[in-house]
Amino acid sequence: MTEQGPARRPVRRVALAMALTGVLALLCCGGGTGAFLVTMFASEQENLAATTFGCGSGDPVKTEGDLPLVGPYKASQMRNAAIIIKVGRETGLPPRAWVIAVATAMQESALNNLGHLGDRNDHDSLGLFQQRPSTGWGTPEQILNPEYAARKFYEKLKTIGNWQRRSLTRAAQAVQISAFPDAYAKHEPLATDIVNALTGGAARAAGTDLELDCAEGAEIAASGWTAPVPGAVTSGFQTRQRPSHNGVDIPAAKYRTEIRAAAGGRVIVSRCDPDRRGRLSCDVDGFPGKGGCGWFVDILHAGNVITRYCHMVTRPMVSKNDTVEAGQVIGRVGSSGNSSGPHLHFEVHLRGDRSSAGATDPVPFMRLRGAPLADRG
Repeated sequence: MTEQGPARRPVRRVALAMALTGVLALLCCGGGTGAFLVTMFASEQENLAATTFGCGSGDPVKTEGDLPLVGPYKASQMRNAAIIIKVGRETGLPPRAWVIAVATAMQESALNNLGHLGDRNDHDSLGLFQQRPSTGWGTPEQILNPEYAARKFYEKLKTIGNWQRRSLTRAAQAVQISAFPDAYAKHEPLATDIVNALTGGAARAAGTDLELDCAEGAEIAASGWTAPVPGAVTSGFQTRQRPSHNGVDIPAAKYRTEIRAAAGGRVIVSRCDPDRRGRLSCDVDGFPGKGGCGWFVDILHAGNVITRYCHMVTRPMVSKNDTVEAGQVIGRVGSSGNSSGPHLHFEVHLRGDRSSAGATDPVPFMRLRGAPLADRG
């Protein structure tokens, strides 16, 4: 496992003498099911995977054959990424795991199925994840089978406690035990793009109705994030008119609209926020100038990101220290606290800082994670 996996020599062709066709149901669109069809013929020619996208358009602009091309990666590399995603889905793991696995292979091999590199080899490391036969990952022949290598990676990941709530680099390092534990983080944005491109998830960020996955009614992007409520942002982040507005407002069509956790994590706050007079009066509608968030929840996610959900109609449906999944219902829209009508006030904070100093604009933050908040209506 090396610091500069992409600097290694190009993939060495390995004849696996197999033909594998996998039909992967990934998309939940309009009640139907789209298909991600991966047909792989591993041979000296390395024929490309045939990939079809269900539920509308949104394919990346650049393609080679039927494969989308993302960043600097060629069709043979994207084919390997497709195998990693296919295996992840078969193991029942969520899209976040696919992103972790793809990012790890990007660092270790630049998504190339590397054979032995002679003097440049890191011990006896082989394949997409540079797994070592001498440390129990399997025989050289097994490790050089991309499907086998990906499955072994996921098997190990599942044994890591709380891997869903770890940052990508910590989760990957727990599996790989690399000499460069911080090297994986830089690949997370592009790995997310690759997973989105190969599953159609990126099209949702471009404004289509294409969905990557379904979790109790929520659309979960490959990054593991989802919009907390439907609706358009009408009051923005730290505007000239409201410089201390550290989030965005998303009005609801009606009271008691479900509010969902934007990503998996741990609840760190769930309570009634006192108003300007110090009163705990969250069980009644608030008014402008009253002060306070009303009933609200803060969730700590991987990477020390915190999300905040304000003005719930009643006590939240989760408590402090509860573990939540992306898309899980945590409360319902109301108008408690400093509020003029039913809406969700949604905040994102970085570096584990719950104060205004840690606040960042949720609109670009969510867009970059493939889970955009609706444009202003």
